[in-house]
Amino acid sequence: MSAPGSGSSSSSVDVARLVSVMRRTEPLVHCLTNSVVRQITADVLLAAGAAPAMVDHPEEAGDFAAIASGVLINVGNPTSEQVEGMHAAVASAREHGTPWVLDPVAVGALTLRTRLATGWLDHGPAAIRANASETIALAGAGAGGRGVDSTHDVDVALAPALLLAERTGGVVAVTGPRDVVVSTTAGSTTATWITSGHPLLQRVIGTGCALGALTAAYLGAARAASIPDHDAVVAAHAHAGAAGSAAGRVAAGPGLFSVAWLDALYTLSPEEIADSVTLLDATP
Repeated sequence: MSAPGSGSSSSSVDVARLVSVMRRTEPLVHCLTNSVVRQITADVLLAAGAAPAMVDHPEEAGDFAAIASGVLINVGNPTSEQVEGMHAAVASAREHGTPWVLDPVAVGALTLRTRLATGWLDHGPAAIRANASETIALAGAGAGGRGVDSTHDVDVALAPALLLAERTGGVVAVTGPRDVVVSTTAGSTTATWITSGHPLLQRVIGTGCALGALTAAYLGAARAASIPDHDAVVAAHAHAGAAGSAAGRVAAGPGLFSVAWLDALYTLSPEEIADSVTLLDATP
């Protein structure tokens, strides 16, 4: 999510409609996430048009997952208590049909989070959002990257992403200079490539983690409108990327970029978001 889009599309995904649906729905997103990124995650959800909640206590997480529109499980900095809350939230989301997103931060590099994320693959995540190295490690095809930083190209992660989509039945999004979203339905596989964003997204803490929460928001809104999960995940990445492109035009460095990105998430119209990204559907 770092290269500017040209505004063209050869995809069936109606991004403008999905942005409108998400903002009208104002989905409530239950975020069990990295302590480092809670502030920007909440800010991004509010700016985009959703509502954040940071409920990770084990005695509350399950109850809240049952009433939320979407759930984010981000393993970026897990405490023992938070891990209990995550288990409760995943179980409750599965029981109540709440779409949940797995963000396997730095999986492959550290044992605990790798074990947790791998174990949750069989618990029905609606989507996985990861960089290329995290995707490869989660699929068991490599050792991961340098902490949270990817050391692989998105193209190399396409095959592992497809394996994860087949195993989970969910959508897998791999972010990088060009993002790809893959899913399998009734034996048919779809890959949508997304070109958008700006390099400064890589210089602001939590942009990828916040994208995981935004993905949960779009999934919750899309399901309420009977729109496919694949389209919801594409639209979330388009919204974040379009705002990145807009912010990059006015900011010289990471500080101003962070503020401009939040402003663009809020101010860009559905049509402006759709027009500023390039989408390409392809058969992997």
